[in-house]
Amino acid sequence: MKKYLILIVSAVAIFGLSGCGGGGDDGYVPPTNLTTLLLVDEQGFSYGDIPYRCDSMINWEVTAPNGAFTFSPPDHCEFNFSGYNGDNGYGYANDHIIRIVDDTYSGKDSIPYTCSSFGVGRTFGDGRFYYDEDDQCVFNL
Repeated sequence: MKKYLILIVSAVAIFGLSGCGGGGDDGYVPPTNLTTLLLVDEQGFSYGDIPYRCDSMINWEVTAPNGAFTFSPPDHCEFNFSGYNGDNGYGYANDHIIRIVDDTYSGKDSIPYTCSSFGVGRTFGDGRFYYDEDDQCVFNL
């Protein structure tokens, strides 16, 4: 009788604990091939605290104080430029020019993107792109 009781308690414990523990099966697989780029202005000063989210991420994050953001190519990364005046190519004095650059501050050329207000385009040779005030843009990185 004692033998059966131990067997039943063990089976219940195994069944009850099978749903506990690491990770679960939510379908998320952490990326392994991460790339980091930076958002900077035309003088190389950083744009930190810009909210972004990429396909390989679960939650929204913000760019680091140095403008860095990390993604796993090929990712689509959405940036929320709320609070920024935009840069639509007209050269207004209050434009917020944003460039996508690598760690050597070389611009990332020809990145396709779509902005909810501005439309579609590709980044220029210096990493600059056009967007409207308070726009949200998705870059195909």
